[in-house]
Amino acid sequence: MSTGESGQHVASAVHDLLASFIRLTPRDMSLTSVAVLSTLERTGPRRITELALSEGVTQPSVTALVASLTREGYVERRSDPADKRVVMVAITEAGARYLHTRRAESTGIFADAVNRLSDEEAAVLVAALPVVEHLRELVDEQRSLRQGRR
Repeated sequence: MSTGESGQHVASAVHDLLASFIRLTPRDMSLTSVAVLSTLERTGPRRITELALSEGVTQPSVTALVASLTREGYVERRSDPADKRVVMVAITEAGARYLHTRRAESTGIFADAVNRLSDEEAAVLVAALPVVEHLRELVDEQRSLRQGRR
């Protein structure tokens, strides 16, 4: 199998695994809402325009999503200390708790599946973790480059 073919094979397998994983996660919130909360947790308060760019959706869509998340108590609007005219969106404690609970449920599902692997399969998966983490970094980098071209 050539490098290109193995890359396609790996990409297809990872895609199918992620699709299965997503189907098993709770459906109480849209994936875009979860992505926004995750971004805010990871990066801190952001402008709506920055959130729209990072999540790859329109500014009006993010504005509506932020309004909904604000009503639910998961995010709050704050003024930017450097420029009082600018509104920043920040995750609340309730939003962080929600993410923690959702991640625990989701990772529990995945951990149960990993625990059903043979010892040899689990060892291969553990050995591959640095490569998987590097692959995630490369994909994040690729995403950032694509967002910069918009």
